[in-house]
Amino acid sequence: VPTHATDRVKAHAAQAGWDLAIVGAGEFNDPDYLRNPVNRCYFCKTNLYGRLAAETDAVISAGTNTDDLGEYRPGLTAASEHRVRHPYVETDVDKAMVRKLAAHLGLDDLAELPAQPCLASRVETGLPILANELTLIDRIERHVAEAIGPGDIRARMTHDGVVLELPPERLDRATELSARVAADVTAAGHRWAGMRPYRRGSAFLTGDAT
Repeated sequence: VPTHATDRVKAHAAQAGWDLAIVGAGEFNDPDYLRNPVNRCYFCKTNLYGRLAAETDAVISAGTNTDDLGEYRPGLTAASEHRVRHPYVETDVDKAMVRKLAAHLGLDDLAELPAQPCLASRVETGLPILANELTLIDRIERHVAEAIGPGDIRARMTHDGVVLELPPERLDRATELSARVAADVTAAGHRWAGMRPYRRGSAFLTGDAT
């Protein structure tokens, strides 16, 4: 996950007095996850829920909401296999309601938080998941957000090279930013493939990339 996401959890834990334990799911030891097939999320969540189940006898809950049910989410199969509960789904709560609940509780940083999919979701289906590339993705997105503000910012690892996706209204003002990102990508040994408008889930390919 992005480093700032972990930092945010730590900050909330400190403020609320949670007994927080951060554990590694072990997905990088799973060759099925690393080869990044169409159902990569199944292997990721299988490792995650299996590790959590080994840590506790308590019920494991996930943040799935009703908006997620209309999408292809193989991680939900892993959840059912580990008897994971989905409180938002059970109470018919969608993403908009989650944001309203967060605002009602004074959690403004969460109420306005852009979507936070895992870093592996930036890697096109069929390309291997490599730790150093996820680190590069995280660094690029963090630096871009610092330069232009938060929003739908994605550094994609594609079969053609690294692509930076930005909201369409920000593309015309990002020429200088593009040059800096290109230099970072090239220095890391990757091909720079330019910028394009943000499109949700564009790294997910359902053709022959398995």
